[in-house]
Amino acid sequence: MTSPEQRIEELGFTLPAPVTPVGSYVPAVRTGDLVYTSGQVPMIDGKLHQTGKLGVDLGVDEGKGQARICVLNALAALKAELGELSRVRRIVKVVVFVASAPGFTEQPQVANGASDLLAEVFGDAGRHARSAVGVAALPLDVPVEVELIAEVG
Repeated sequence: MTSPEQRIEELGFTLPAPVTPVGSYVPAVRTGDLVYTSGQVPMIDGKLHQTGKLGVDLGVDEGKGQARICVLNALAALKAELGELSRVRRIVKVVVFVASAPGFTEQPQVANGASDLLAEVFGDAGRHARSAVGVAALPLDVPVEVELIAEVG
């Protein structure tokens, strides 16, 4: 059986090292059978990949790409907490925050970048409840931020 880490590689992605927090928080917290990740932004090798707002600076496809980067960072935080991603039983909930220009209403399509990757990595266990929320601004002027809740064993 292919591990989630192997599946990530098969999909052409690299699971990064966990992002170092830029504030007073930890990347993930476990309580019982649930792990909550802090909001993850599109950082690659400690640097912001892109900044700006959807509908002005980025289009939907670019936003989906940013959401994928955020999910990979959330998975890195999960792996650091659990030791291996095969301990994830199910992705329960995903919240995708999208920095949006006035009138931009395609937050769900941007969030699909995160949701689709989780389904590709975990199969049915990656299908989840989700909120896609448009906001005026996000920390560090990032376009997308993703947090998730995973049931673990």
